[in-house]
Amino acid sequence: MSTAAPGRPAGLSGEGAGGGTGAAGVVRPRMPRGIGRSIRSIGALTVCQTALMVGLGLLITGPARHLWPLAAEDRVDESLARARTATLTTLSSIASEAGNTMTVIAVTLATCLGLILVPRLPMWRQASFLALAVALQSAVFLVITTAVDRHRPEVHRLDGSLPTSSYTSGHTGAATAVWGGLAVLALTRLRGPWRTAAACLLCAVPLLVGLARLYRGMHHPTDVVGGLVNGSLSLLIVGRALLADGRVSAPPADPTEPAPAAGAALPIPGSTAVIFNPTVTDRAGRETLRRVLEQHGHRAPVFVETTADDPGGGQTAGALRDGATLVVVCGGDGTLRAAAEALAGSDVPLALVPCGTGNLLARNLGLPSAPADALDAALRGTTRRVDLGRIEGDGLAPAHFAAMAGAGLDAATMRRANANDRAKSLLGWPTYALAVLRELRGPRMGVTIRLDGAPALRRTARMVLVGNVGSVQGGVTLLPAARPDDGRLDLLILDPRGIAGWLRALRTLLRPGGTASGRDRHEDAGGAPVEFRTFRRAEFAFDAPQPRELDGDPVACGRRLTVEAVPGALTMLLPTREK
Repeated sequence: MSTAAPGRPAGLSGEGAGGGTGAAGVVRPRMPRGIGRSIRSIGALTVCQTALMVGLGLLITGPARHLWPLAAEDRVDESLARARTATLTTLSSIASEAGNTMTVIAVTLATCLGLILVPRLPMWRQASFLALAVALQSAVFLVITTAVDRHRPEVHRLDGSLPTSSYTSGHTGAATAVWGGLAVLALTRLRGPWRTAAACLLCAVPLLVGLARLYRGMHHPTDVVGGLVNGSLSLLIVGRALLADGRVSAPPADPTEPAPAAGAALPIPGSTAVIFNPTVTDRAGRETLRRVLEQHGHRAPVFVETTADDPGGGQTAGALRDGATLVVVCGGDGTLRAAAEALAGSDVPLALVPCGTGNLLARNLGLPSAPADALDAALRGTTRRVDLGRIEGDGLAPAHFAAMAGAGLDAATMRRANANDRAKSLLGWPTYALAVLRELRGPRMGVTIRLDGAPALRRTARMVLVGNVGSVQGGVTLLPAARPDDGRLDLLILDPRGIAGWLRALRTLLRPGGTASGRDRHEDAGGAPVEFRTFRRAEFAFDAPQPRELDGDPVACGRRLTVEAVPGALTMLLPTREK
C-alpha cells in the first residue's frame, strides 16, 4: 500500500497529475507544465501571425496597391469572369464547398471523433492538432477582416455578398487548415506507398478551393494567397507545439515524484528495452510509457520498433545481446510470442503492455487493459515464472506460444479476421466473432490424438484448441482449468452436431467458470460436443491438412502437430496477487 502526502492522491505526480495543495490543505488543480508551455508558445506565435497577416493586408490595400503585380489583379479577375462556362461554374461550386464553414466543421468534428474513439490507443494529440489549427485559423481570419477593409473584385460574383472583407479568403484559409492538417496526419500516421499520394491529394484541395473562389469572383489573387499563408501558418504553429515534442500528451515527470511504494518491484539496474509494434503504438503512447518507466527508476529506456519481417524476436534477441535487464513488450499476442521465443529460458524479466486486438495472455494474467496502467502495475509487482507451450509439425518449425494454439475452426477464424486489417482496427475483438460466423459451415475433421504416451484417441472435431490460459475475448472461458504456471497444457475438442449440439456446446462454454471444476472432464460415449483434457505432451495427426494458428497468428496448414508444455520458461513482471 502506497502512502500519499496529505491532500495528494497516491501515485500521482504533482504537476503532471494536476494537483497542488493550498494553505487549507485543499487540492487546487494545476496545469501540467508541458501543456502550459505549449499554450504560451501557441499564443505568442499567434500574435506574431496576426500582426504579419494584418501588416501584409494594410500594405496591399495601402502603399503597394498600385505596384505590380497588385495593379494587374483586376485584369485577372475580369479574365476569369469572361472564361466562365456552365460546366466550370458547377465544378467551381463543388470545389468551393470544400472550404465552406459547415463542411470544415463537419470534417474536423468527424476526424477528431474518429481519432479519439476508433483506435485502441486514442490519438488525443492528433485530434487536438487538427481542432486547434482550424480554430486558430478562424480566429486570426476574423481579426484580419476587421482590421483590413478590402473591397471584393468589381466583377459579377456568383456567390452572395459576404459581411467580411475580401482579404483574406476565409474559404481558402479554412480549407488549408483542415485538408492540410489531414495531409500532415496522413504523412505521420499512414504507412506504405499510398501515404505520399494521399497527402498530395489532400494538399490539392485548398488550391482547388482558392482557384474556385477566384473563378467565382469572390476574391483577388492576393486574397487567396493570404488565405493559403494564414492556414499554413496555423498548421505550422500548432504542429510545432503538439506534434514536434509531444508535450501535451506526455508532460515530463515531476522531479518531486516520490519513489515507488514499499513492496513495489525495485528498479532493475542496467538497460531497459521497449519492443513495440508501431502499428498499435504511436509516439504519444511511447512517450507515456517512457514517463512510467522513468517514474519507476528505469532511466533512458531504448525503444526498438518491430517490422513486418521481424515481429519482435530479432529485436528482443538484440536487446539481450546488448545487456538489457528488462524487456518491455508493447503489442499484441503476436509481438509477445515473438519476444517470448527469444526470452525463453532466460532470467531477464518481461513486462507486458497489451496494445493488440486479442491480448489473451494479458487478460488472463489480470493486467489492466490501458497500456500505461498495465506497465505501472507490472513495475509495482513481482517476478513470476510463466509456462510456455512448444509446438512443431509438418511445415512448422519448432516454436513457442504463450496463450493458445490450435487447428480447425479457430485457426480458420484467425486467418479470416487477420486478412481484414481495416475491420480489426475499426471493430477490435468483435472482428473474430464475425469471422467465426463465416467459418461455421466448414467441414469437421478427423484426428488421432495421443496424450502423454497413453493409447491414441480417435475423434472428429470442428477444432482442437491447446491452451496455456483459458479465457478469450468477450469473457468466454474455453479452458476453465487452464493455468499459466502449473506446468501443464489444456486441450479443448469441440465437435457439436446440429443445432442441439451447438446449443449444448454454447451452454457449456458460456456457463460461468466453465464446466470443469477439475481436469479431464469428458464423455467418451455418445460424441460429446465439448471435451476437455490435460497433458504435458500431445501428438495430433489429422486426416487432411488443416489451418493452424499460434497465439492468433495463422501458420501453414498441415496434418501433424506435436505440443508440449515448457514449465516456467518465461520470467515476467506481474501485478502482486491480492491475498
